[in-house]
Amino acid sequence: MANTVSAKKMTRKIAKRTAVNRSRRSRMRTFLRKVEEAIAGGDQTVALTALRAAEPEIMRAAQHGIVHKNNASRKVSRLAARVKALAA
Repeated sequence: MANTVSAKKMTRKIAKRTAVNRSRRSRMRTFLRKVEEAIAGGDQTVALTALRAAEPEIMRAAQHGIVHKNNASRKVSRLAARVKALAA
C-alpha cells in the first residue's frame, strides 16, 4: 500500500494509464478481428477495406507503446499477404 503522497499519486496515474492502454489494445484487437473475419469470409474487397481501416490503428498502438513497432509491422505485413492471397 502506498504511504507517501507521491506514491499515492503514482498509483492514481498508473491506474489511468492502464485504463487508456487497455482501451487502445482492445480497439486494436477489434480491428484485427474484423480483418480476420473478412479473410475467413473469402471476400477480398471486404478484407482489403478492413485492412485499410486496421493498419493505422495498429501503427497508432505501436506509437503509443501498446505493442512494439516491429510487432505491429509484422502483423500488418502478414495480414496484407493473406488479403493478397485471396485474389489467387
